[in-house]
Amino acid sequence: MARELSTKEIAMLEPAVLMQRCIALAQQAAGYTAPNPLVGAVIVNHGEIVGEGYHPKAGEPHAEVFALRAAGENARGATVYVNLEPCNHHGRTPPCTEALIQAGVKTVVVGMVDPDPRVSGQGIARLRAAGIEVITGVEEAACLALNAGFCHRVTQGQPWGILKYAMTLDGKIATTTGHSAWVTGPAARRLVHAVRSQSDGVIVGGNTLRRDNPLLTSHGVREHNPTRIVLSRTLDLPPDAQLWDTAIAPTLVFTTEGANGELQRQLGDRGVEILELPVLEITEVMQNLGDRGMNQVLWECGGILAAAAIQAQAVQKIMAFIAPKIIGGELAPTPIGDLNLTAMTQALTLKNLTLRAIDGDWLIEGEL
Repeated sequence: MARELSTKEIAMLEPAVLMQRCIALAQQAAGYTAPNPLVGAVIVNHGEIVGEGYHPKAGEPHAEVFALRAAGENARGATVYVNLEPCNHHGRTPPCTEALIQAGVKTVVVGMVDPDPRVSGQGIARLRAAGIEVITGVEEAACLALNAGFCHRVTQGQPWGILKYAMTLDGKIATTTGHSAWVTGPAARRLVHAVRSQSDGVIVGGNTLRRDNPLLTSHGVREHNPTRIVLSRTLDLPPDAQLWDTAIAPTLVFTTEGANGELQRQLGDRGVEILELPVLEITEVMQNLGDRGMNQVLWECGGILAAAAIQAQAVQKIMAFIAPKIIGGELAPTPIGDLNLTAMTQALTLKNLTLRAIDGDWLIEGEL
């Protein structure tokens, strides 16, 4: 078994390794930082790591500040590694560029430029103007992947959408009777709980709520639970659903004006937020979630809503869990409904594919 490297040995490795360390630090706060990005920082001086830090949640200091505090006077003349361009504007906290300048660092290695218009390129320019060497683009692809949700929201105005589903080898998500517990095994379900814990919201439709009565929490994998989001035009939903327990996690319902006023009153008394729209459109829902600062949402819906979400360009990534089972059934439901495609040449093709085994099941991930 390989021994763990010391901080001095890590510091002597390639910049890519140190940037991966920044990413690992940043990932500790996944699910907590929205509307802010995930950021980690490492400070190296005289061949040794002298400070590390990450941004824990919105409103608290940024990664660079925590790393500078840990480094103290050792930050002077040091090299700082950070996966995202340091900010140069006043938000809830002061600019990180000024903290780096005041600390007297010599070099800043940046994984990627911040796509936020308030920052984009300005942080790098400020550091260079102060005489600090700035190196960019180290492990850029990994840094982009880490903050896919943040980047999508600040450029497109809506969260990064992940569509997750579990199906059998013959493409069924349930039997002809609707029974679906469980398509995949415990390990795959734990991974889904982990993804929920890293998401700001998880979305279902009324059919899924009526059929499965889901809880949609992280089930203790981590403390963070996403906002449970329900899309229902008629609000013809059971009054005793688990999602109405807002002591566990917040619940947000999108519906149409005047739908089921009695249930609305009951849910309002239980702390459920209800937003009525003239017409329940996915594009408007996603815009609303983006305005709320959500970076990433997880679609855990049935095939009809999944198809509508794809057509509305509200899904950017697919997580398809495949169980080595066959159940057949001409009318058994499939993960994605009608996309109005009539030729194989119209098929949506995924990119950046990965395939991995998960304790007897398989997971294919790719981006639309």
